[in-house]
Amino acid sequence: MELYLDLFSQPCRSVFLFAKAVGIPFEFKRVDLCTGQQHSEEFGEISMIRKVPVMKDGSFILTESTAILKYMVQKYSTLVADHWFPADLQQRARVNEYLSWQHMNLRAHGSKVFLLRSLFPVIMGSEVPKEKMDAAVEDLKQSLDLLEEKFLQNKPFIIGDKISLADLVAIVEIMQPVGAGVDAFEGRPKLLTWRARVTKEFGEKLFDEAHKTIMNVSSLPQMMQNNTELEMLKPKFQKLFK
Repeated sequence: MELYLDLFSQPCRSVFLFAKAVGIPFEFKRVDLCTGQQHSEEFGEISMIRKVPVMKDGSFILTESTAILKYMVQKYSTLVADHWFPADLQQRARVNEYLSWQHMNLRAHGSKVFLLRSLFPVIMGSEVPKEKMDAAVEDLKQSLDLLEEKFLQNKPFIIGDKISLADLVAIVEIMQPVGAGVDAFEGRPKLLTWRARVTKEFGEKLFDEAHKTIMNVSSLPQMMQNNTELEMLKPKFQKLFK
């Protein structure tokens, strides 16, 4: 199995962490998003979507992180403990509920904060207007409130006493704005305790390995200096953040 990843990407980190944690053998194929490698002819032959992660299992190619995670759960069922994606109908439904919700909520809002804080100045050549940054942080706050109040509540993990794919996908998304300098855990002791539990499940060494790149996001401007896609990204950012 080959996994095409860049650990700057939250979905890539979820796939990387899961495969490593449960012992799924894979070959790491780095796709450098900062240099526009996803637009190369070589990568285009792997995926016409030109996004990561991508899984290649023999001749079978799969995109979309949640699809990849579920594929790995089923293919490597002898390695994967049931709690990751429970066989129980209602427990599995809870995992799927979170995965469906997060894409347009926590993921969208955390990503926007990250893009505004870390990429907007590089691509647009100016600081983010304060009102846009404030609005993005407020949207993120509302998503974090829902994560705590609806999904986590007073449980150790999102679906109960054991970690699942829902916790995995949640933690990598929250770490994205954290890497950009927005402490999403500040003033949230329940969420901070949950983070410690999730980190312990993966082991600090593996967790830190997966997040080393995003926690060093200050080096991003230098890494993107030779990216020929920067000018192409300007109109996209203008449209996205108008």
